Amino acid sequence: MRRLPVYLLLDTSGSMRGEPIAAVNVGLQALVASLRQDPSALETVHVCIMTFDADVKVVVPLTPLDQLHLPQITTPESGPTFLGKALETLCEQIDRELRRSSSDEKGDWAPLLFVMTDGSPTDLQVFEEQLVQIKRRPFGNIIGCAAGPKAKQEYLLQLTDRVFSLDTMDSASFTSFFKWVSAAVSSGSRSQGTEGASALPPPPAEILLVI
Repeated sequence: MRRLPVYLLLDTSGSMRGEPIAAVNVGLQALVASLRQDPSALETVHVCIMTFDADVKVVVPLTPLDQLHLPQITTPESGPTFLGKALETLCEQIDRELRRSSSDEKGDWAPLLFVMTDGSPTDLQVFEEQLVQIKRRPFGNIIGCAAGPKAKQEYLLQLTDRVFSLDTMDSASFTSFFKWVSAAVSSGSRSQGTEGASALPPPPAEILLVI
């Protein structure tokens, strides 16, 4: 069975401390529980979770959905948002984990990438360098989420034209976001083999498309 890799890149900088990061943990649990109800996703989806603040951590390497054990995501007291370094680490993960097609077998489906941040990259030069590298990787879809009023949408729009925003960072908003991510991943798992980026399901009212 060909794998559908799903990469989640989550901002854990100090501004996410408190209710926002608690809501992210609840949302991740809801995401995994929902995906496990989808037979197609259960067969194909593999998930990698990475976090970024002053450090970049691969908290879950690419793992089959049925074997996924979610850790508690935490934040430091304060610190910068190294989104550029996170993209650099992501490229290294993709190069190491993605199975390419060979003469004997077909490789992975084009991976999906979800990037969520409540701020802007503080390592701007590295961020701009890595934009080029990201575009060289074979992503099927890249979805950006600007969480909260301080999120700078313009940086995510350099990464992808599919950017959504959350006006608030409470539990209800993050839960809605991760339920929508689940629907988007399920949609991706059922549209394997189609050309181009798969269509996304309509977002709930809490999630606004940034144009």
